[in-house]
Amino acid sequence: MTLKKTILIILGGLVLLIVGIAITIMMLMPPGKTPMPGKQWPALSLAPDLPEALRGSDVGMRLAPKNPELANGVYPLPHGDSAQQDATVINGPIDISRRLKPEEIVYKFLGPGPVGAYTSGIYPDGRRVLWVNGVSGLYKLDSETYEILAHLPSNKSDKYNQAWAEKITASLDKNNSIWNLPTAMKAVGTLMDLSGVYCVVGKNGWIYVANKDGSLQAYGDKFDGDADSEIVEKAIFRIPEIASGPTVGMNMTYDGWIVYPTENGYLVAISSDLKKYHIIQLNFADKENTGSLGVGYGWVRNSIAVDDDGGIYVVSRKHVHKVVWTGNGFSKDDKDGAWVAEYRNSKGGGSGATPALMGFGDEDQLIALTDGDNLMNVTLMWRDEIPEDWEQLNGAPSRRIAGLAPVTMGSLNLEKIQSEQTVIVAGYGVLVVNNQPRNVPNFMPKDGGVNGLFIGPLGSNPDIQPYGVQKFQWDPETRKIYSAWVNVDASSPNGVPWVSLGSRQVYFIGARNNEWTLEALNWDTGDETFHYIIGGQKFNNQFSGPTIDEKGRIFYGTMWGRALLNPEVGGK
Repeated sequence: MTLKKTILIILGGLVLLIVGIAITIMMLMPPGKTPMPGKQWPALSLAPDLPEALRGSDVGMRLAPKNPELANGVYPLPHGDSAQQDATVINGPIDISRRLKPEEIVYKFLGPGPVGAYTSGIYPDGRRVLWVNGVSGLYKLDSETYEILAHLPSNKSDKYNQAWAEKITASLDKNNSIWNLPTAMKAVGTLMDLSGVYCVVGKNGWIYVANKDGSLQAYGDKFDGDADSEIVEKAIFRIPEIASGPTVGMNMTYDGWIVYPTENGYLVAISSDLKKYHIIQLNFADKENTGSLGVGYGWVRNSIAVDDDGGIYVVSRKHVHKVVWTGNGFSKDDKDGAWVAEYRNSKGGGSGATPALMGFGDEDQLIALTDGDNLMNVTLMWRDEIPEDWEQLNGAPSRRIAGLAPVTMGSLNLEKIQSEQTVIVAGYGVLVVNNQPRNVPNFMPKDGGVNGLFIGPLGSNPDIQPYGVQKFQWDPETRKIYSAWVNVDASSPNGVPWVSLGSRQVYFIGARNNEWTLEALNWDTGDETFHYIIGGQKFNNQFSGPTIDEKGRIFYGTMWGRALLNPEVGGK
């Protein structure tokens, strides 16, 4: 082969790569819909370091009240409970750092997008099941063996079969650099076919699936109480046209009504039998432009938190809304405890975080989120009445804001960071992770769906994976937010962490040397406790997060299935 021909082949390959990248950008980025910048607030001072005397001072705090209308399992809805904390009292694993043996990993192929596995209550025979909704349909798994007990296939289940997935995985195992973007696009593009991201399992054994079109479907066992029976549709609710729009979350009130927002600003409550409903339009939805800026970038972008007094907390593009569920409908009246408060949003696209509740009973009761600044700030707001002597913070758009802390990831000194995850709350602690990929080519956009392309299928690549985990802590005595710790060596590329208050650890799926890992950091200090090496791209969690089951084992979603880590502690 001549030198000229070799050069032409190389140039041709580069042209094809650039064309592939252009197609990727067109598919994943909202064309021509850049957010209008919001008000430019003054820069904030960094949160002071947490005094040593306060480290671990929130041990023994109250837990979020258990919602009796949810299935009695560890994970009946996204983020674990109605407070959306991503935390549990169940002890997680404590071990030495090592590679897991193949027999210590239970894996089940289910097709793309099995982000959540929702736990049932206990069946009459003593078993539990996991309900998993993905691109290939709705599955019911035995929670112990991961045997598929039933499957209600979608119209995509044959398209994304195991042979197809293994081919993609093999390609990414061989090369998950930017030079394999076309394969990465195939892997993440499957999620566009996922209709129902959010699900809730009720105490009645039904799983409620919120679809993109605003409809809600309920499924259950063909024979009640029989875990081995087929999956059947129990009921369906179709949202009235006036409030139609993609759903972006789901929760349940403490009297059993399913509640969810639409991305264009409506809040919907539906009875558990799907026969009755209430709808309300959020404040400012009739005045602001509620149009979507692209997939996942609506006026409301994430799920909602619910408290046991009827408070429902929704984050829109500029405001946090507390709407009160009275049992007979919604109220936006401040006499019922409802309120609306502005947050910082200099970038203009709003918060990417699901809000989480902090503090219960006689503790300081706050709501935690990250805001819409280019360098996001952990933002705490008073949930109920604002203390009479409370003075509005400098740089805060609202007196309701109790704490503001820029997220710089310590010595990484980030100048720009946004999150597409919930904030993790346990006690008075708030955890955030860095999901900004490194070394993104200059010719590619640095925001939106392209970020997901890099931290998803390519997230374990050492040249791309982001680093940094930071914890903040509220002190009720000084009424200040502090930086508790930063770990700049830890990496949680794309998933939501999970906290065990029992073992005082925060767990997340990380990556080392281009292999996926389970990482455990001390919740009070941020120091590494141990890590497991799980394996290659088959075990990429791709936007799923770890959860701790009733036996203290970690389970999580992968690109094409579900994994249960069942280690012999100490590797013995």
